[in-house]
Amino acid sequence: MSRYQTAKPTTGADRVVTTLQGIGVKRLFGMPGGGSNADLIEAAARIGLPFSLAHTETASAFMAAAQAEITGQPGACLATLGPGAASLMNGVANAHLDRVPLMVLTDCHAGSAGVMQHQALSHGQMFSPVVKWSARLSAGEIDQQLQQAVEAVSSVPYGPVHLDISSEVTSAAMEASPDRASVFPESGAEPQRSLPQKVQQILRAAKRPVFLLGLGARSAAISREVREMCERFNIPALVTYKAKGVVPDTHSWFGGVLTNGALEREVLEGADAFLAIGLDPVELLPKAWTLKQPILSITPWPLIQEHIPFDYELVGPVVPLLQAVAGFLSREDGWSPAELVSLVRRQRDHMRPHGHPGELLPHRVVELVADRYSGARITVDAGAFMFPVMALWPTNEPVGVLISNGLSTMGFALPAAIGAALLEPSKPVVAFTGDGGLLMCLGDLRTAARESLPVRLIVFDDGDLSLIKIKQVQRGYQPIGVSIGEIKWQSLAAGLGVLAVVASSEEALKACLAETVKHPGPVLIAARISSEGYQATIRAMRG
Repeated sequence: MSRYQTAKPTTGADRVVTTLQGIGVKRLFGMPGGGSNADLIEAAARIGLPFSLAHTETASAFMAAAQAEITGQPGACLATLGPGAASLMNGVANAHLDRVPLMVLTDCHAGSAGVMQHQALSHGQMFSPVVKWSARLSAGEIDQQLQQAVEAVSSVPYGPVHLDISSEVTSAAMEASPDRASVFPESGAEPQRSLPQKVQQILRAAKRPVFLLGLGARSAAISREVREMCERFNIPALVTYKAKGVVPDTHSWFGGVLTNGALEREVLEGADAFLAIGLDPVELLPKAWTLKQPILSITPWPLIQEHIPFDYELVGPVVPLLQAVAGFLSREDGWSPAELVSLVRRQRDHMRPHGHPGELLPHRVVELVADRYSGARITVDAGAFMFPVMALWPTNEPVGVLISNGLSTMGFALPAAIGAALLEPSKPVVAFTGDGGLLMCLGDLRTAARESLPVRLIVFDDGDLSLIKIKQVQRGYQPIGVSIGEIKWQSLAAGLGVLAVVASSEEALKACLAETVKHPGPVLIAARISSEGYQATIRAMRG
């Protein structure tokens, strides 16, 4: 846990950055302007809080959010006023829907300057739908406002908090404040000492329960407890995209990926009750929940939703609640390991469509990269390739996969990989992206190169926005406006200081992976894939 520095803050900027460091922020990210941005970066340097230049504001928010997800403590990004603040929106919205604690700092005109219209937007109103709390800092109330910001970003469900800060505030002299600890606390109400009668009845009647694990279950302690219960009571566990690794893909009771789609349906239909652990409906496809089995939700925060018909919701620290639940479960007449293995094998086989001889298929890209980088953390963009990645990549621990799930935005994987790699620069991070998604954040290849990060960027290169093209074809439309065309990745990446190689076959991809595995900086591997199998993959995944 972090503490305030012993040196006393002398300006408003010092007050802000020591507060950030006190709640566990490891690094500032941004595409800065002048004004308060410059003051904050300088103040951060004085206390040893690093700043990394991103090449879009949105990317800076993704980088900061990646660090927040991994560390469990807030990330922080900054942007200039007007266009800079507006360009942050996609990254802030991602943090909002994926429940990520993120401090968002924007510059603004000084109050003493009067009414300014140039580059003037109402930042607070703009961000209000996607942040937990927003305020324009004032020098006279900065301590109270920063305390409110800390309380907002520290409370569950987590999410972004916005501070509008003028240079008038960051440059203002401040009285010395006493040393104090400022930690990002464990949140949650006291667990219930006894379970309600209705909950006991659901648990006693359950002979074939299934765990539904979501983003609220991504802690080492919850993971250990769930795995122990899976083994003790023979309970299969399905994981959402965000919960990959809570029960590892290689675990004997891993039941597949939960999306509210078709792929996992056989496992779900074989259950007689569901134990939803940290499952937030924001994670699921926007389709009706049609299953009729009783659902018990165990969640760290109250859910405001109408999507999933929970029969009962237990709110509080998850591990004690799971321990209480275990007292009413039985392993008699339940699932057999062989039955589950067969169901999961069928799921994975559906993600491996056949192709023509010599073609490089998306699922083989995933499997070959996994052979070389097993155990690495991965980041995943939105796109058709996402389905084989999420179904087939073996994840061993919580937060082993970073993905924009609630917002499902493109342009996420590369910036998130940069944020992750900056936490542990000696460990490679694999980023899976499409050609369209990479083009949205291309400038941050330079960020990865400048920082000499071991990012392995796997580009599924088919020259199209494939997922959109498939949707057009399914509706009987012409595939208009989805062609990207050929990109000379090696030339493009070289200009940004990144090593790039191209593979058009399995053997070529194996060779590229082997040749670049020890490269000290980022590597872009363009896998020229056949997209013909995507329709079958999507049909199997989503129905």
